[in-house]
Amino acid sequence: MADANLNAVLPAPAHPMAKPGFGKRNAPDQTPRTAHDFAQLPKREASIAAFIDRLPEGAAMDVKTLAKVLPDYGQQACRTALQRLRDAGYLFYRPVAAVTECGVRWVTQTFFSRTARPKAWWKRFERDELPAEGGGAPEPVGEPEPEAAPRASRAYRALAALGRTDPRLTLSAADCAALEPLAAEWLARHTTPEQIAASLTAGLPPQIHSPAGFVRKRLETKMPPLPPRPVQRVTRSIEACVACGKADLETVMGEGLCAECARIPEVPDTFLSESCFAGEKDEWDGLPPEEITRRVDVLRAAAGIARRGGV
Repeated sequence: MADANLNAVLPAPAHPMAKPGFGKRNAPDQTPRTAHDFAQLPKREASIAAFIDRLPEGAAMDVKTLAKVLPDYGQQACRTALQRLRDAGYLFYRPVAAVTECGVRWVTQTFFSRTARPKAWWKRFERDELPAEGGGAPEPVGEPEPEAAPRASRAYRALAALGRTDPRLTLSAADCAALEPLAAEWLARHTTPEQIAASLTAGLPPQIHSPAGFVRKRLETKMPPLPPRPVQRVTRSIEACVACGKADLETVMGEGLCAECARIPEVPDTFLSESCFAGEKDEWDGLPPEEITRRVDVLRAAAGIARRGGV
């Protein structure tokens, strides 16, 4: 599968490192990474644990730093998650006496193990009965700063939430910002955040060394097609005149005739359908039948029309 070779496409942005000798410490005798690491943890704790597991030795992993680089979680969420990881055996805090310029003070060292350890194992580790990797001075614990509510786009939030679906794809804030334009293009093509998560997390290889490079490659190669152009509706039709064949865009054709052809022409008086006896109508009224017959005969004779049945 080609996805197995995508881990080195885009190196993850540099995570903040602690001062020399400070930061994350790896517990010894950890098992190799698998696709089922932290599977028994809740989604939030599994996502944060997978992110810490990828951090190098000496990387800062205090609450403030994690809240800054993990866009999906604030300080309170990171603090609660670290406490639960400690209860589950993935984290161990060891107080030690550190010699500083100001004298001797007690500070806390933080150790992380990909393999959950029982309390008895950590007790032996605390008594130095097990070898510990790394060394140097412990990382001081600072006071948390007030948490500010982040403002992020839908594309940014969709990328930040990938760790909830699969902890191996937990992205940092810098990763989400770099990949945000690609995710925004997915959303512009009528894809929901849930569909983005399903496409990016389906069929993952056993190990993912560079989640950002892996996600970028999938965002590019699995980009959905452009949505079809909307069908244009006909809002106005053009009707041709049945008489002249021209289109009339200004008037509504009542009987298929344009305004010009539908105009009634002026008829001269010569062609008006008036009876030649229209003015004499009143004169004929009241005449006896014999007079009417006589007048009709005169008109017939003038027109050359013989009487029916006559000579």
